[in-house]
Amino acid sequence: MSQQELFKKSDLEVNIQAVLSPSGYKGLAAFHKYWGKKPLECLTFLIQKLSSKHDIVLDPFLGSGLVAKESLELQRRFIGIDINPVSIDLATFFVNLPLVKEFSEAFRYIEQEIKPSIYESYQLYDGRIATHYLWEKETLSSVWTKNGKERERIELIPTPHDRTLIQQFSQYTPHHIRKPIFFNNSRVNSTKELTLHHLFTDRALRNIDLLLETIMKCPVTLQKPLLLTLTSSIGQMSKMVFAISQRHKTQENTTIHEHIEVGSWIIGYWRPERHFEINVWNCFDLRVKKLLKALRELPEPEKYIPITNNPHEVINNLSPISLVIGNCNTVLEQIEKGQIQLIITDPPHSDRIPYLELSELWNTILQHTPCFEEEIVVSNAKERHKNKKTYVDDMLRFMQNAYHVLKVGGFLAIIFNARDLLSWEYLKTIQHNVPQLHYRGCFPMQYSAHSVVQDNRKGALRHDFILIYQKISDMSSDEKLYNTLESIPGWRSEFPKH
Repeated sequence: MSQQELFKKSDLEVNIQAVLSPSGYKGLAAFHKYWGKKPLECLTFLIQKLSSKHDIVLDPFLGSGLVAKESLELQRRFIGIDINPVSIDLATFFVNLPLVKEFSEAFRYIEQEIKPSIYESYQLYDGRIATHYLWEKETLSSVWTKNGKERERIELIPTPHDRTLIQQFSQYTPHHIRKPIFFNNSRVNSTKELTLHHLFTDRALRNIDLLLETIMKCPVTLQKPLLLTLTSSIGQMSKMVFAISQRHKTQENTTIHEHIEVGSWIIGYWRPERHFEINVWNCFDLRVKKLLKALRELPEPEKYIPITNNPHEVINNLSPISLVIGNCNTVLEQIEKGQIQLIITDPPHSDRIPYLELSELWNTILQHTPCFEEEIVVSNAKERHKNKKTYVDDMLRFMQNAYHVLKVGGFLAIIFNARDLLSWEYLKTIQHNVPQLHYRGCFPMQYSAHSVVQDNRKGALRHDFILIYQKISDMSSDEKLYNTLESIPGWRSEFPKH
């Protein structure tokens, strides 16, 4: 069964096996590199089972924004909250996708305006265009290009022309990228002194600047989709692209030949000594074409969906969706009691990923300045004072707020896992502090991203749990619904062991 068939938004139920074995992110869902995306199959299943059409679904830690699109397609109203501005931008993008024709025309305009200028910055002495530069620390060791129509890789020894060309962009100062805010966090390899020049070559910064300048000349409605496309490719434009070395014998009993492949930007601001500088235009071009392919596989949007930043307009049925940048506790405390049928969310998992710090590169491109002080997270950056005690206190406050805004009979579905006892405390103690928010049970949710980093990191968690809570007035419940949850393989009524 194809993913398109699986996700026809009708009364058809998502197959349980699809929930247990997610297919991974493809098409539109693979558009952006936002951290910690969760399987669409599982999100859809929970929305279908725990809410009805026209109910309000709320995600207070919106993340990649995909759940906003899923909720609207399932004919639910939706409220999304996140401290991270890029999260709100992504959700807005998914809800109101650009038209293929208009997006293609904007891309062609950008291509005509600046592709020649960007390509000149990568031109070899013989007129060919370099695709990759392999650096060993600050020394250029190899230049790659393509062999005409055959598109085969050709590796060249750097020439004086290559080095002279690089020098033309020395100490380039970006005009359209704000100065990034970094912290002293060894977990993600950042320091307060980290600058854009540490993360990008001067040539890359100049070419990114050209892209930004030209995007801002496009129609206003297309600027944000184009900027998000740029952010989705920005990691491959940086010095953080690893060179993967594989050694092979050229012939039996002869010398070992080293074969180099292009890696990718991984979690954090790691700058390997051996890294690639990739042609900026090619990175952008690839992401645009992948997005256009995904858009062509979808029906053209029938109408523009108005989005408000006021949750009360959704509650009063004046708008189908509200997206709010801010601390979820502050926003939830402004919502009237008993309005929400389903809260489905993937909150910060203690100190696993400092999302806002990692998203800083994207927010610099989008010209957003996040409110780091309001983030609920555990960060290794001591100057942020985001420790596990403050995290547990913030999350306990969230659980109490979730109880407040839920309808009687409404559900809270939390995607979570952590290795230490303290990080679980808010989930366990809520059963004593707010007994009316009744713990129903949980089941394991497999990751769908198939991350090389996740799979190979020592001690990495292999799955999350979906923990289901329900706001009740007494111990009565919908037995049919509860039996459906119990039928999920791996379902358990007891709390996860950790």
